[in-house]
Amino acid sequence: MKLSIIKICLLSLLINGFNLNAQKPTNKLLAIFAHPDDEQTIAPFLVKSVEEGVEVTLVIATDGRLGVNEYSDYEAGDRLAEIRKNEMLCAAEVLGVNLIHLDYHDQLKAGEGFDGHIPHVQNLIFELKGIIKKTQPDAIITWGPDGATTHMDHRLVGASVTQIFVSQKWEKPIELFYFGMPSDLISDYKSKTIRGQDRSYLTVQIPFTENHYDRAYQALLCHESQYPARIVGKIKMERKKLGYTLYLREFMAPNKIRTSLF
Repeated sequence: MKLSIIKICLLSLLINGFNLNAQKPTNKLLAIFAHPDDEQTIAPFLVKSVEEGVEVTLVIATDGRLGVNEYSDYEAGDRLAEIRKNEMLCAAEVLGVNLIHLDYHDQLKAGEGFDGHIPHVQNLIFELKGIIKKTQPDAIITWGPDGATTHMDHRLVGASVTQIFVSQKWEKPIELFYFGMPSDLISDYKSKTIRGQDRSYLTVQIPFTENHYDRAYQALLCHESQYPARIVGKIKMERKKLGYTLYLREFMAPNKIRTSLF
């Protein structure tokens, strides 16, 4: 009788597929940035992650309504926000990521003063917290204190994500990472100070291929209101000088209590 039970169990495993890999849970990555097109900063890595079977969710916080520049004659406002929403959908499809595009205003209503800006940002914090709870990521990538370009929206979104992260102990372990730019890859002194990091802090260095890079720039072509094709070509060639590595700084919390600064 015991032998028959063992045979039945083995037969069941064969029929259903004895695949240890199938039992391994899917890794989940949550990337949180400010504007439509900000995802380009880590786009090759997003492509690589999707290719490797990671479940990637991209959150864009603002609607891009103030994204006017010298490359087009669009006016700031609702119409541009709608255009950029569609561009972001296009880019997300090319990258292969799940997109959550929120509708907060560029500059997070800073021009409306305390009563406009503060409620807007607080709502963003709670909405982002809800997304983190729902998606249950293994890792989060966002802007660091530099915001890559020191843009106020970049820095505030990154700070908001950090505050959410440290506001509680999460049931499922989550790692937080900031995009980084090695100081030695920046030529001028001013930029080194305002947006560079020494490599000793950038302890996560992820290689990607030229195919990942090419796919990323196919996605950037979707953001036509910001970057016409000729400009995308120039950006692509210029950024190749930085090599095929994504640099990240891991958020690290001390694991012991200190009673003195010295």
